[in-house]
This record gives sequence, C-alpha cells and structure tokens, in this order.
Amino acid sequence: MTTISLTDAGKRFNKDWIFKGLDFKFEQGNYYALIGNNGSGKSTLLQIIAGYTTLSKGTITWGPFDTHTIFQQLSIAAPYLELIEEFTTLEQFEFHAKFKKINTQLTYAQIIELIGLKDATNKQIRYFSSGMKQRLKLALAIFSETQMLLLDEPCSNLDKEGYALYHHLINTYALDKLIIVGSNDPQEYSFCKQQINLMDYKTVGV
Repeated sequence: MTTISLTDAGKRFNKDWIFKGLDFKFEQGNYYALIGNNGSGKSTLLQIIAGYTTLSKGTITWGPFDTHTIFQQLSIAAPYLELIEEFTTLEQFEFHAKFKKINTQLTYAQIIELIGLKDATNKQIRYFSSGMKQRLKLALAIFSETQMLLLDEPCSNLDKEGYALYHHLINTYALDKLIIVGSNDPQEYSFCKQQINLMDYKTVGV
C-alpha cells in the first residue's frame, strides 16, 4: 500500500512559519482535502508531497518509495503548472506519456473526446481558453498510471459542465488512487473522506 507520512512537518519562508507541527499519514484508496484560508499552505504542502520543495522542519516519507522514484508514482494538476503552448492536444499526450504511462483503458483519442476537446485534437494549446487548458491538465493527471493524485484547485477556470466532468473523471478513473485535494471550494473535495485544516498548524514567528 502506498503511504505518505509527515512527522512534525513544518515549512517557513524567512521567519514566518506557513505551517508547523503537522503529523499525518495519507493512505492509498483514501481521499483527503487540504483546506484553510489563502496563505495557509495548501499549495506549499502539495508541492512538498510532490517532491518539488523541501520541509524546513520534520520529515516526509513515501512508502514504499524514495525521493528518487516518487515522481514516477504521482501526478499533479495545478493552476501554476504550465502546458507546452506549441504542442497540440494530441502532442501533449504523446509527450506526457514519455515520462508517465497513460491509462490504457482508453486511447488518446477517446480521452480527448471524453474531456470535450475532440475538435481541438490538432489545435495548438496556445489558442486554448483557460477552461480548455484546465480540462487537459486534469486529464493528464488523472489518466496517468500513478498511485498518487494531487489536485490543487482542480476546478479553476471550469464552468458548471467542467465541474461535472471533473467529478465524472474522479469517480470513474481515480478512486483506486491516493487522492489529496487542496481547495477552499467544497464542490472540489466533496468526495474526500477526511479534511486537514492547515489553519490548525499556522504559526507566525521564529
């Protein structure tokens, strides 16, 4: 079973602690929401879990993986992650698959149609709306054959149909994963079984 364990975890920038004293264990097959006010550390903690940045205090372990292999076992969708603007939708899937295997239940064409981008299969991403880009980001993360799925504000720029698509993708293709959602929108984490309010670990000062 895949697990992520945080022990006395803390992160600070300069002298300000974003969060501190966090002890928690995430387990595969369960779904967790990181909640809290803006600036409480939701995105920062997701980036730590993804291995993008390090803790200032405490430890994180990814069972049964390590820092050298963890990137192959997780996928992430977030507003600050960029797509390759010069690629078409299909080219982005083909490029992504060179680093992380895509779920073989569906072909690229079937996934692209499922997320409502069939007419944009051969369209460069630079011409996409923000909502189209978010649909593509979600599909790349959810359909990657990884055991951990990290979602930071997953419905950013999505309309009502986009929210419905998001829940359909989660419920149909991702419930066997360890899912962690960072959000202030209950509609984005309504399926999560447990919430971690990072305001409970908010400490300012040295």
